Amino acid sequence: MRALQVEKHATPPVFVEVPHPKISPTEILISVTACSLNFADLLMIKGTYQETPNLPFTLGMEIAGTVVALGETVKGFKIGERVAAFAGSGGLAEYAAADESRCLKIADALSFEQAACSLIAYGTSHLALTHRANLKPGDTLLVLGASGGVGLTAVEIGKALGAQVVAVARGREKLDVCRTRGADILIDSSTEDIHAIIKGIGGVDVVYDPIGGENFATALRCCRPEARYLVIGFASGEVPQIKANHLLVKNVDVKGFYWGGYLNFAPHLVTESLSQIFKLIEQGALSPHISKKFEFSDALNALTYLKERKSAGKVVIEGFK
Repeated sequence: MRALQVEKHATPPVFVEVPHPKISPTEILISVTACSLNFADLLMIKGTYQETPNLPFTLGMEIAGTVVALGETVKGFKIGERVAAFAGSGGLAEYAAADESRCLKIADALSFEQAACSLIAYGTSHLALTHRANLKPGDTLLVLGASGGVGLTAVEIGKALGAQVVAVARGREKLDVCRTRGADILIDSSTEDIHAIIKGIGGVDVVYDPIGGENFATALRCCRPEARYLVIGFASGEVPQIKANHLLVKNVDVKGFYWGGYLNFAPHLVTESLSQIFKLIEQGALSPHISKKFEFSDALNALTYLKERKSAGKVVIEGFK
């Protein structure tokens, strides 16, 4: 089969012909129909992601497709069923293997492309906002990088949970997308003063930050007493340093959140969260925003598109067969 592999860190991935994955007793073999890209894919290419596989490896963290083979102990799935899976890697190939615990059945009403977009981004935002931040109706939620893959889902889920949502992004076009997902207040970080605007509304109760960098200190200043600051990632490339006295004076909680970690120590929370997300999508309460679709043969250009931050929402790869 054809796969897009990283053979050497910090160099472009290459298409190669490799054998079909061999599945363990607990794994499912999936014929891939759609694979969505993530910022973590770019970090894996560089070799800086916390869970980068050993070289060589196939890119692609979240997929959707059809079950074509089952490990001998798999009980919850059947050949021919439509599934989505958080594979961690291996998704940018014609076939991919995933452990049964990382797979969910998807209803016919949900497209493969939608399902592939709904695992990491929606899963991260839903579990972070509900489980870690305890976001409540009436809270004010500040989302940095609000037009990105995870940021946009935080806007949408925050609104669905009853919060007032403040979206921060660069450029009016991206902010317009945030408005369509329910953002109440829009801030253009390239031209507007984030702190001044948020000070005008009395601060925020929860910060959702997948960016890090220079806006971390600004967002921390925007926090009300007993606010919860969610550290989701560092898309800016800069890991901010925290002055602990600021946390003490304002009684602010800074909470780290890594969605993939829950697969290891509390997988039931992940599957419960994803099941709720799929139901909300089927009901029309959530609507995955696909920024652009690329054919599998054009996946290198898709990675460049993601790297250049041209997307507002998710980038999806299709056309594997």
